[in-house]
This record gives sequence, C-alpha cells and structure tokens, in this order.
Amino acid sequence: MPKHAFPTRPARRWFSAIVLIAACSGEASGPGLPLPPDIRTVHATRNPYNALSLIVSLHVRDADSVAVFYATIDPDPAAGSGERTPAVRVYGEAVDVPVLGLWPERTYEVRAIAWGPGGVVTAAPARVMTGSLPPDLPVWTAGGPDPSPGFVLFAAGRYVVVIDNTGRVVWYRAFENGAGLNVMAQPTGRYVARPQTPGPGDIALWVEMDVLGNVTRTFGCARGLAARFHDLISEPDGSYWILCDEVRTLDLSAMGGLPAARVTGTVVQHVAADGTLLWEWSAFDHFDLTDLDPAERTGPSVNWTHGNALDFDAWGNLILSFRSLGEVTKVNPTTGRILWRLGGRRNEFNFVGTTIPAFSRQHGVRVSYPDRLLLLDNVGDPTESRVELYAIDERERTATLVHQRGAGPGMVTPIGGSVQQLHGDRVLAAFGTAGRVVEYDADGRIVWSIAGNAGYVFRAQRIRSLYEPGVGTMR
Repeated sequence: MPKHAFPTRPARRWFSAIVLIAACSGEASGPGLPLPPDIRTVHATRNPYNALSLIVSLHVRDADSVAVFYATIDPDPAAGSGERTPAVRVYGEAVDVPVLGLWPERTYEVRAIAWGPGGVVTAAPARVMTGSLPPDLPVWTAGGPDPSPGFVLFAAGRYVVVIDNTGRVVWYRAFENGAGLNVMAQPTGRYVARPQTPGPGDIALWVEMDVLGNVTRTFGCARGLAARFHDLISEPDGSYWILCDEVRTLDLSAMGGLPAARVTGTVVQHVAADGTLLWEWSAFDHFDLTDLDPAERTGPSVNWTHGNALDFDAWGNLILSFRSLGEVTKVNPTTGRILWRLGGRRNEFNFVGTTIPAFSRQHGVRVSYPDRLLLLDNVGDPTESRVELYAIDERERTATLVHQRGAGPGMVTPIGGSVQQLHGDRVLAAFGTAGRVVEYDADGRIVWSIAGNAGYVFRAQRIRSLYEPGVGTMR
C-alpha cells in the first residue's frame, strides 16, 4: 500500500457530525483534452484512536493525488493560521487523507484539493470539531535553546505518544493493557510497539500501526519463542529482524549453579512477511554459560544474555548488544559467525581513553558511523549513566572513547534507556528510570530536554514527520 494511502472505511456511528459534500463535477475543457479532477464527495470524521487527528475520506475521479487544507475557524495563535497535508496518491476512486497534529476541542475547516492530468480542483469546505484529550493522558513540558526540528516519540503508561519541542502531545494511541515500554518508528513509515497482554503467561506480540493508529499487522518469533520488547527492525519487503527468548533447562552444578536451572538465552531471527523463518542465530550455539559472571549463574532462573539491541553496520553485519554479558557482538548475518566481541568477560579489544569495564549493562547500541558505536553506558560508572561514542578499529582491535555525555551528577539508570544519532552529530538520549530525556549538540551541550521527571522512558526517538514517522531519520 503506498505511503499515506489508507483503506476506506464506512461511516462510523460514534460520530454523528459527518460532513457530506458534493463538489466540483468535472467537465472536459475541450475535445480530446483530459477531464479535470472531480471531487464527488468528502467525509470529514474524527479518528477514534486520537482526538488530535481527522480522517478526510474522498471519492474522486480523474485524480492522481489529493491533499487537504485545514485551519481553525476562529483566530487561534496556538493552532496556527492553516496548513496543508502532504499529497496522497490516488489508486481508484476512494482514498482517505489523514490530518494530524491538531489541537483538541477546536472546530476546523477542511478543504480537499485534487490534482490530475486535466488540472487542479478544490472542493467546498467542510467543518468538523476535534474531540477532547483522555483525562489520563500525561502532560509534559519541554524546551531548550536549540532543539532539532520535528517531534519525539516514546511510550508512557497506556499510551504511545509523540510530543513537539514544547512538550505538547501531538499524536497518541492508547492500549487497554498498557503500551509496553518500547515504541519505535520504522523506515517503512509505520510505528511498532509491543503492548502488554492481560495474562502473565501470554506471549506478547509486536504490533505495527499506521499514522492513524490502525494496527496493520503483528510481529512474532518463529518456533513459538517469546518476542523480546527491546528492539525490532522491519524491512521494506515485509520481513523483519526480531529478538527472541529461548529457555532451556540445564545442569549448572559443575559451575556452582543448580542441577535444573532454567536458562534464558537470546535468539535473533529474520522472519518473512508470511511468518516463514528465514535465518536464526542462537546464543546457545555461540556463547558459553561461563561468559556470564559466576554470581549470576546460581539461581533457579538465569538471565544469561539479555539481548537488548540490534542494528546493522555499513557492510550489513549484525551488531548485537547483550546486557547481562556487558558485551556488544558483531555477527555475520549469513553464516552466523561471530566477527568480534567487545566488552564483557570475552572482550577482544583494547580500550583507549577509558578503563575496564569501559561500559556495563549497556542499552540502545547503535552504529552511528561506519566505524563508530553509540551506546548508553548504564553503570560502567555506578555514579552516573553516560552516553558514550566509541571509534572501532577492527584491524588493530582497539575501541577508542571519542566522547561521553552525562545528564547530571547522580543521574543513574540501572536499567533501560536509549540513544539515537541525529543529524549534525547531535544525540538524543533517554535515561530510562532516571526520568530524563535530553538532546545534545555536537559539543555536548544540552540543547533540549523534557522538564522535570519524564517517568520511565525506555526509548525516545526523534522523528521528522507525523505523516512519515521513521522515514529519513536514524534509528
């Protein structure tokens, strides 16, 4: 389905103020000339998932693309003087146009415009009022002297939310049992999240959402394994890379553990759009139980690897992060062979500019440049969690600390958190349980942040557009 094109839906009973407009019947302007577009009907309705958006459903003929102009009917400095949605390609005669980032409880005038080989036509205006925000939707204040343009995406309680640089919520989607900790915008222009499930034994699935909040598909692990919520990459062909948990009962008595310990190891899978397993890599085939600190191998349940990030380097190799091992691992995605191991008990690198352990319990590992790794070092320094950038020399096996950024003395998140490389050598960082989300410029200055305690933000991500979340932005 093309970007911005959404399947049409029948009128909904939950909104009585549907506006129906007959508009602009096209007539040929001359013999042999193409007909101008004909906007036959317009339905402007509220979005049931989000009071800050509308759905403008059009029935058109002889049009190849459409858009919607919108503005509040009364002067409203906060809401702006009027804007236009991106153009939407038309396939057939019916198309839905999302209108996003609106203000609640405002009356908007919307006007459809259509382009075609025969010219441009604008429909008569329609009016529709946006709904009220849910009473339990959190409120934030944010700001800074020089934020990057765009918006910030994260999960909070029941909600997936997107805020602007002032902290105003401009997009949200509620989930009855909780949104889960992680939400991401994908290069495909869709959001993905792993909402919580009602039962403690349920296998939770990732969900994909379009920009209106409609769930368009789900992601799960092959072989019945449970999907980890920490990371996922969806590909243009519909396939996806996913982190999974595999649990085996093993005898660890020879290494100071129990004779029937339940050991959880990370599995990485590449799964086709139809659910077929295309490729798999298992920690049980490549790591040893002795890679884990002895003190963490003694209980009835052993969280052995705790994979929490996956990314690709410039050559298409997998970069994996294992929190329990304090290790970042490079893997060939064809053969499964380990190419190198950075950090932890099996470290193969000499660290330059820092001490061992250089990082510990890390999160959000990302390839920021072909030879550089960006990560959140949770407790390498137990007094302050820090964003760290390493230059990796694979031939010499050195990892040089280029810079490190903290969010303030005593700002520690033992779990969670993320980093995102932004344009202009900027970085967005979420400090997990410390409740801090900040943006640094290239010199390490904090140029934007959420004021006060933002709550537990497992991952924060900047996006450029509400209409194409994830497109053109770094993970």
